[in-house]
Parts: sequence; structure tokens; C-alpha cells
Amino acid sequence: MPYALSPARVLGLTLVLLSTAPVATAADGWSVVPAAGGASDGRPYVYAEGAPGTVLQDSVSVLNPGGRALTVRLRGADADNTAGGAFTVRKKSTDAGAWIGFARQEEGRRVAVRALSVRVPAHTRADVPFTVSVPAGAAPGDHPGAIVTSGGGRSSAVRVQLRVAGPALSALTVEHVTVRAGRISYELVNRGTTVLTPRLAVHADGVFGALLDRAPRTLPVELLPGRRVALSEPWRDTPALDAADVRLTVTAAGGARDTASASARFVPWGAVAGVGGGLAAVGALWAVRRHRRRRRGGGASEAPRREVELTGAVS
Repeated sequence: MPYALSPARVLGLTLVLLSTAPVATAADGWSVVPAAGGASDGRPYVYAEGAPGTVLQDSVSVLNPGGRALTVRLRGADADNTAGGAFTVRKKSTDAGAWIGFARQEEGRRVAVRALSVRVPAHTRADVPFTVSVPAGAAPGDHPGAIVTSGGGRSSAVRVQLRVAGPALSALTVEHVTVRAGRISYELVNRGTTVLTPRLAVHADGVFGALLDRAPRTLPVELLPGRRVALSEPWRDTPALDAADVRLTVTAAGGARDTASASARFVPWGAVAGVGGGLAAVGALWAVRRHRRRRRGGGASEAPRREVELTGAVS
């Protein structure tokens, strides 16, 4: 766990022979992992928490099991979601990545720097301390970041889960739901200040009853504050001829919850004889669907929904 850093404390680089600690095999090349107490402890990421104005300290370990010395460069970065929800980092840091610093020796004294180059001898582990200086005006909530390490033609990152003390908000919205080509597509937006792991439930009603009813399941996404991701849900057994109302319900820890819906018509045009027959089939579905809605709502009209016309396969 990180701890508050005393102004008098000096950061120092520690080198340890790999024979004294379990590491990846030489075939795996170098790696970087969180460290604690000067040794790797298997943490999946660095977790830091403090009030605005606090300076926190932790370390990462760069492992070089190879037979040659390695020079790597470490820097802080803001974490981000890709469009599909995967973890990535931003090129320019304005949040947690900009608060991460290292200590470098210059002219007999140590100075704070945003990036640091470290030479790691062969068969050695280098423990590299860093600080997270939380600004006095930092907003409460999660500020995800990372320490990106580059060397030997590749880069690797250790996630830094920083939480600034104070009241936090968990909120999300589900937007742009569409049904097309055997998939239900939608977007999730994190409207709060905490990292969310969403759970999705899917329900679809046709003219004559339920077509789809999937219980809530955890999505393989960590949705960062302020980020938007585009996701989709497979629906391979769509009906050949029906009019469906699809409803998505998404929840997350902290009371975050939202529901969104879309409508779709499934019409196998190639199997309907003539244009008149196709129009009659669509008209019949539309009439039954409107009757069902009136019966549910007591005659009151529902909010407008997106209508998507789908063409079924023809054998």
C-alpha cells in the first residue's frame, strides 16, 4: 500500500539479483510489475488513496532475466478506454499521469522528473520508486493512471488506481441502442467519478411474447470516469417475422443504473410473394403491435423508439 511521503525522505533505486526472487523466464523477456517492500508481491496493479494535497509513494520492479543489460524509460500516463472498452493510455497526460514523478540524480542532488531512464544489468531486478502528488484542488473520485515502461523495442504498463478522498458519484447511461445483422449494439457512458464494472441484462418482446431474456452478467469492461465505449451483444436466433421491443438494463456498484430500448421489425422479404403480400404482412404486424402497446399503456402513447427494418434470410 502507498503511504504519505515525508518531505525528508529520499527516493533511491534498488538493484537485486534475480536469483533471490521469482521472475519470468528468460524467454519472456523483461517485464515490469508493482513492487512492495523492495520485492515483487504479485499485485495486479498499484492502488493509491489520499486526500488532495497528499504525496503518496510506491515502487515498480523492472525484471531483466536476460543475459544483457537493458535500459528502459519510465513515465506516468493517464489511463483510458479504447472505443471497444479495452485498457489503454493517453499520449498527453493532464490528470493522474501528470501527478506521477520520479527522482533523478543531478549534480550531487536528487530532482523530481516526469520521466526516468534506468539501466538494469543482466539477471537483475531494479526497484524504481515513484511518487503521486495529488493536487490541492483535485476532484474526489477515481483518477486512473499508469506507469509506462519502454525498452528493447516494446512497451509495458503497470496500472495505477488512484482514488482521491471525498464524496464520489457512480452513474452511467446506455445510449444509441440498435438491432442489426444478428447483433444488439449500444454505447455505455460513465457519467460519474468512479471506475465501473457494468452488468448487462437483455430482454426482448415480440408480438406474441418474449423473444429474449438474458439474466444480468458482468461485462469484460472497466469503464473509466468520463469515458464512452461501444459494445454489442449477439442475437443469432432472431425471428423470421416479428416486431420486437428490445430493452437493455445496465447496473454497476454504487447504485449506477440505466435502461434504454429500441424497436426492430423482422421481415423475410424474399419469402413473401409480391410487394402487396409484403406490405400486408408488415401492416398486420404493425397493427398487432400497436394494439399490444395500447393494452399495456391504457391508450397512452409511449416515448418514440428507433425503428429498424431487418431483412431475414431466405432458404
